[in-house]
Amino acid sequence: MAERIGIATEVYGRLERGNMLPSVPTFRKLCAVLALSADEALGLSSENPAAWTPPPPPPEASEPAELRRLLRRARQLDRNALRVLSLVAAHLGQKG
Repeated sequence: MAERIGIATEVYGRLERGNMLPSVPTFRKLCAVLALSADEALGLSSENPAAWTPPPPPPEASEPAELRRLLRRARQLDRNALRVLSLVAAHLGQKG
């Protein structure tokens, strides 16, 4: 398949495993070789293209920037530091 669409076998392997997305030209070649329309390949129904809705944005996208920064930092903490942060957060929550 990699030869038929003109890409390296390593790149095709990454596409198959879902580790990368094809470029638009590569996607078009894949569709042509597989005799699929782009809509079919993307899971869109040709009878009802409006039936597909994009997935909702991740919950983090609607969170304030301060909270996202705090979560990023918290993910880097070791177990003891995370426990202390949790205690501080619980204490601050009681004051509010």
